[in-house]
Amino acid sequence: MPRAPRTRARAQPTAADGESAHGGPGRTDRRRDRRRDGHRSGHGRALAVRGCHVVVAGRRPGPLEETVAAVTTAGGTATAATLDVTDADAVRRLVGEVTDRHGRLDLMVNNAGVNVARRSMATLSVADWHAIAQINLTGTFLMTHAALPAMRAQRSGTVVNISSMAGYRASPLTGPVYNAAKAGVNSFTESVNLAERANGIRACAICPGEVATPILEQRPVPPSPEARATMLQPEDLADTVVFVATLPQRANVKLLTIYPTEQRDWTTELG
Repeated sequence: MPRAPRTRARAQPTAADGESAHGGPGRTDRRRDRRRDGHRSGHGRALAVRGCHVVVAGRRPGPLEETVAAVTTAGGTATAATLDVTDADAVRRLVGEVTDRHGRLDLMVNNAGVNVARRSMATLSVADWHAIAQINLTGTFLMTHAALPAMRAQRSGTVVNISSMAGYRASPLTGPVYNAAKAGVNSFTESVNLAERANGIRACAICPGEVATPILEQRPVPPSPEARATMLQPEDLADTVVFVATLPQRANVKLLTIYPTEQRDWTTELG
C-alpha cells in the first residue's frame, strides 16, 4: 500500500465500530488509518479527539450515524458504512476502500459482539451457537485478516480486540458459546502477535468485566439502573482502547483486564 504523505498539520482520525480511523492519536506528524468493529460512539469520539478520522461500520445505520454525529460534535471527522462482519467479501471490499482512500490502515478495533437470553447449556440452541460464534469470533478473524496485508506493507499496525472476562474465566452469566468465542478471541489475538510481530504488527485483547452497554438487554434478567451505575461505562472502555493504541509501536499490551471497582452479586440474574 502507498504510504500517505507526512504532514505537520493536525491529523484527523478515522475510527469505526467495525470501524476504521486514520490520523495519529498521540502522533501528529504522520497520516494514520484506524479501524474498529462495532458501533459504539465512545471509542470513535475518544480516537477522534486524539487526531483520527473515524470510519464506523456495523449492521444498523441508525447507531452508525449517531457515532458519526458524536465524533463530529467532538471536533473530529467520521464516515459510516453498513457492514455484516460475517460476510467475508463485504469485509474485504470495505477494508480495501478504506486503505485506497486513506493510504494506510494503522488500527483495527474489533468490537462487534452479541449474546442471547437463552444462553445456558440447557437452553442454548444450535442455531444461536453458530450465530454468536460467527459474529463474536469469526467476525474478529475476518476483519483482522482483511486488515493485515495493508499493515504488513507499511510494516506497522495495531489490532485491538474487545474480548471479555469470559474469555479467560468461563461464567454462567455469559453462557457457554459466549465464553468459548471470547476465549477464542484471546487465543487468536496471541496468534496474531506470534505471526505478525516480525512485521511490526501488535495485537491486544481487552477483557472487561461488566460494562453498561445495550448488550445487557440480552440477558435473561437485565440488570437494574442502579446495578448498571456500578459497572464500567463505555467511556472507560474507550479510554482503555486509546491507551493501548497510542503507546509507542515498540510497546505491546497483549492482554488487558479491567473490572468495575465494586464487584456485585449477579446470581439472581441468571434466569
